Amino acid sequence: MRTRRILALSAAGIATAVAVAVIAAGPATAGPAVSADPARVDTEREAVARAYIDALISHDASAVKFAPDATRVEAGLKTGFNGPQMTRDLEHGPQYRVIRGIRDLRMSESGDVVTTTYLLDAGVGDLRLMTVEITETFEVPDGTIHAIVAHIKPKSLF
Repeated sequence: MRTRRILALSAAGIATAVAVAVIAAGPATAGPAVSADPARVDTEREAVARAYIDALISHDASAVKFAPDATRVEAGLKTGFNGPQMTRDLEHGPQYRVIRGIRDLRMSESGDVVTTTYLLDAGVGDLRLMTVEITETFEVPDGTIHAIVAHIKPKSLF
């Protein structure tokens, strides 16, 4: 457990350092999340999850529907405490400014849960520094996100 906490804190430190550099470099220019199958049509719950993923890139959370008491857990650490805070983070949080693009998005739905897996490229300006694979589960029981659980796996460093 201690090793996991140290690794999470180290990753957070690296992300913060890259975020500071990205803020100095200017806003991201990446487009919306690119699906593995562009012809596929989202279900209603998948569209709610996609709005969140698109906001990671655009920093415009106006289409993201959070329940007021929504939460987010990333790598075992609680990073989202309520809907308004997560909306502010998506729009202004430096941790999201490092995102250069999202690709190979795959989604599935089972009951109220949408599972997404995608590759996220992070970097500074046009320079990609790393790619991670993210698997997130979204609890969407009533058209709003109640909980997100994210698992992150490094894929490559550039």
